[in-house]
Amino acid sequence: MIKLIFLIFTLFFLSNCSISETARIWDNKDEKTDNQKNIKKPFAKEKKIITEFNPELKIDLSKIEINSYTIDNQNNYGSQNYSGFNDKIGSYKFSKIEDANQLNYKPIFLNDGLIFFDKKGTITRYDKNSKVIWKKNHYSKSERKLSPKLYLALDDQNLFVTDSIAKYYSINIKTGELNWLNNGNYSFNSDVKKRGNKFFVIDYKNTLRSFSGYDGSELWNFQTEGSFAMSDSKNSLIIVGDLVIFNNSIGDITAVNIETGLISWQLPTQSTNIINESYNFKTSKLVSDGKSIYFSNNKAEFYSVDIKTGLTNWINEVNSNIMPTIIGNLIFTVSDNGYLFVLEKNNGNIIRVTNLYNIYKEKKRPYIKPIGFVIGKTNLYLTNSDGKMIVADLITGNTVNIVKVSSNLMSEPFIFNKNLFVIKNGSVVQYN
Repeated sequence: MIKLIFLIFTLFFLSNCSISETARIWDNKDEKTDNQKNIKKPFAKEKKIITEFNPELKIDLSKIEINSYTIDNQNNYGSQNYSGFNDKIGSYKFSKIEDANQLNYKPIFLNDGLIFFDKKGTITRYDKNSKVIWKKNHYSKSERKLSPKLYLALDDQNLFVTDSIAKYYSINIKTGELNWLNNGNYSFNSDVKKRGNKFFVIDYKNTLRSFSGYDGSELWNFQTEGSFAMSDSKNSLIIVGDLVIFNNSIGDITAVNIETGLISWQLPTQSTNIINESYNFKTSKLVSDGKSIYFSNNKAEFYSVDIKTGLTNWINEVNSNIMPTIIGNLIFTVSDNGYLFVLEKNNGNIIRVTNLYNIYKEKKRPYIKPIGFVIGKTNLYLTNSDGKMIVADLITGNTVNIVKVSSNLMSEPFIFNKNLFVIKNGSVVQYN
């Protein structure tokens, strides 16, 4: 009976207590409500831009150093040595692609051709005339049915491959024959980056793994927080100095030492309730200028983060999940609704916004999404979900050409050796 009375008294006490300002044991109801109001809901309705900004501003890149190559380890493709847009001059054909996500993968470009894969994991090396040099498949019949998607990296003599079914291997670039093959614990979900005799990749469990290029043995790994659902977007990593910097599916940016895998810093960019929404969460690839990294997401956040400290330099409101490009002190990106943004790298100020989708009828615009872009000497080349490529003049922002590339989805464009390439269903198309 005494115990019953004590229990009733305790329950009465708890139900009538408010927070003790000194002890801070319980939350005040009013204060909790105010805090909840300040929590930013994930995937809040996008703030649509309805007007262009500073359209008369001329963007002249002629005085900025032009890169003739891609800085692959830092994902910053810069301004490429390509001008104009002429007719198709070549087509590197492979089997039809059933999964549109395969178009999100990058070919390996060589001075005398390129390397790509088909829906069964067959890797083909082509010469510059689109002729097959070798064609190899290192999967069993059952594995081929899984349609493995491949991530490729290259050194002077070998191609390093990771895939979506947890295999990774190395093949001879001249013959296509296996050097070694290993099985991982989880499927891989990022591009491969190589430095010296090591290569790096992220798996679906948000774990960064370092492997030896000699035999594929694992050197170290670093695991970050996972999510309840697999994201349908790839993770991104870059190598800058002695750091490997990467993102996971819930928005954490992590920097680890390239030799030891020990953490240098970590920057969470999302609230904890993003975990349940991770399947819909999309970020751009990380890009770097050697001092800072830059990326954006579909929550209308564009970040600049200091590489040494992991501290945020600035954040601006740009809704985009495609890879930006840095040229000099300028950053170029395209928003989810087809606006070309030009930002100042040092402070994040937006200096010009141009509507690239004004070529479409207004009712069609919401159904068309940008896939990716690349910048040539004077033009920007943007591929879109309707199979068309928009060619825009960088100086004015005006559209100068529209090219029908595919009836279905296609990849982002790539520039190599003064040629432009686009992957579509069944082939890599080359333009001169």
